[in-house]
Amino acid sequence: MLTWFRRFLLPGFIFQSLCIAGGYGTGRELAQFFLSFGPTGGLLGMLPATLLMSAGCAVAFELARMSRCYDYRSFLNVLLGRGWIVYEVAYLLAILLILAVIGSATGALFTEAFGLPGMAGTILLLALIAFLAFKGTRLIEGVLSVWSFVLYAVYAVLFVLSMKVFGPAIREMLSYPIVEPGWFLSGVRYGALQLALVPAVLFATTWFTGRRDALVAGLLAGPILMIPALLFMLAMLGHYPDIMQRPVPVNHMLEALDSRFLLIAFPIVLIGTFIETGTGMIHAFNERVAGSLKALGRTLPAAARPAIAIALLVGALLLSRWGIIDLIAVGYGAMTWVFIGILVIPLLTLGAWKVFTRRLGAPPPAARADDGQG
Repeated sequence: MLTWFRRFLLPGFIFQSLCIAGGYGTGRELAQFFLSFGPTGGLLGMLPATLLMSAGCAVAFELARMSRCYDYRSFLNVLLGRGWIVYEVAYLLAILLILAVIGSATGALFTEAFGLPGMAGTILLLALIAFLAFKGTRLIEGVLSVWSFVLYAVYAVLFVLSMKVFGPAIREMLSYPIVEPGWFLSGVRYGALQLALVPAVLFATTWFTGRRDALVAGLLAGPILMIPALLFMLAMLGHYPDIMQRPVPVNHMLEALDSRFLLIAFPIVLIGTFIETGTGMIHAFNERVAGSLKALGRTLPAAARPAIAIALLVGALLLSRWGIIDLIAVGYGAMTWVFIGILVIPLLTLGAWKVFTRRLGAPPPAARADDGQG
């Protein structure tokens, strides 16, 4: 992998891979956080979301580089001190919530797109996430970054074809400046929800050679995540407002387009993003456990990685019975406020102060444990 890619783009693509399944993969999240404020209001809401993510990632990446903290436990110890335990609890709840959304969406995709039992998709998802969690950091970096390019290509096809077929309807929606109150705060909440996962990206920041690398990579992370979201939401405008009532909006869009290529390719790519997100979040938790064991002079057994993955996935699948609409509307809505309080505000105040004054305030913990798979 090219050095410049690892230094400037890899963290942003890993960030995108972690966020996309729970961030906009099905389109339900875009409907909830953006389109509910009207087409123009939704587009405006993407601006504060992108800016918040870029600023937060820049601070987080540089703070991780300065302190050499590449697992979220040691990173949060530098940022919050003993308050790191609060993030630990919230992160585990976020894992379960996002994996529940993934499980619910995967079952729906397998049933609606392929006519297969939803449980078949669930089992496949579990097996692939467990496999990648077992293989370790370097394979995960490679898979997640490559799949991001595949994702960009398929989203571009979806956008171009939607403009070709539904272009007049999309332009009509954009011609009406419908802006409902609350778009700015909703954009901030969306950005905060994605930024909550930035400590899980830190395993991909070991390639930085200096301050410039970390800051540039962080600033690029926001646009890298949000460009496909923008294309996706513009395509959704061709079906607005009916699409607001759809549990998985992308299925409705694919049916309307009636493209044989997209009917096959998009569900496969989307399920791949679910695997990306699940793997990245669980890998971050495994790295946290490995780091703690290393501090005690012990090593995390290789078999423990897939075992942890399976345990978390089983818990999430039980939670997924609530259904994707309620999980996103209620679960995501509550989690945004939690992470604004325990991560976003401390990161952009105390974290920014530590970065720009170059004062960590405490001796840096040891660098993350080598997982033996790189």
